[in-house]
Amino acid sequence: MRIHISTPIDEATNIFAMFHAALPEADIALVDGMARDSSDPTDADYVVTGYRNATLFDRERRMKAIFAFSAGVGHLLSLPNLPDDIPVIRLEDAGMAPQMVRYVLAATLRFSQRLDVYAHYRCERRWQQLPPRASREIHVGVLGIGVIGSEIARALTRFDFAVRGFARHRQSIAGVRCFADGEFNEFLGGLDVLVATMPLTAETAGILNRATLSRLADGAHLVNIGRGAHLVEGDLLALIDEGKLSVATLDVFHDEPLPAGHRFWGRPEIVVTPHIAGTTLPQEAVMQIVAKIKRLERGQPVTGVVDRERGY
Repeated sequence: MRIHISTPIDEATNIFAMFHAALPEADIALVDGMARDSSDPTDADYVVTGYRNATLFDRERRMKAIFAFSAGVGHLLSLPNLPDDIPVIRLEDAGMAPQMVRYVLAATLRFSQRLDVYAHYRCERRWQQLPPRASREIHVGVLGIGVIGSEIARALTRFDFAVRGFARHRQSIAGVRCFADGEFNEFLGGLDVLVATMPLTAETAGILNRATLSRLADGAHLVNIGRGAHLVEGDLLALIDEGKLSVATLDVFHDEPLPAGHRFWGRPEIVVTPHIAGTTLPQEAVMQIVAKIKRLERGQPVTGVVDRERGY
């Protein structure tokens, strides 16, 4: 069994060692993704790729499966020469969910306690108490209640927030009011906090725009931990300037790293973090991929197979 790994060079050696320890019987090789190189091995049974290696599938053509070393697969599906008859399999969490739960809880609790407002008051040396709000009076919506989004929604219910969830197909989560296709506007209506966690597809690109965000409650808080392309940046800035939105917590952006001259840096209403809300834990990712490879070798089905039409 041959496994070829294509990841950024600073991660490659460590990931290679983990795969070798877990599958000592396999022939495992690192593949150079920087340029076409005739010395690179070819014809793997399984390819594991962790970034956009544009020449990878110039060589690799006979795989049983392709594994994304991430939950998102947009970078992989856009690769030239990606075989259309080979299953693409994504990570299903790999340690990301607990991190993203903590991130969203931190942002939501900061909003519920008005800590952003008090930070502004501090700059003005202004001592003013605002009336408290009960958690049940704060409506929080999770846009994208898949594996990770569902965990976020459940965690929010434990703090007694009024939680809603949206997915393309009807879901059922205890304590969460769930919405599906055809109910998007109802889902958005009057939300105090909107948490975006969905994958990037043709349908979700630009979904966080003036029309959708204007349906939130006045002074609402946007948290985007999905993809940067979900957000129409100019619309967000305009709605903050108009007072419709009070704050945004953003972990993903159209351009990463966020350029030094970007307008977000200079806005106190926008919290910027460098795509750290849910980072892949390499050991957990390797163990998940290895378990799926063993199932495939036994002729058993695996979860996480990407629907290419949906994009996830």
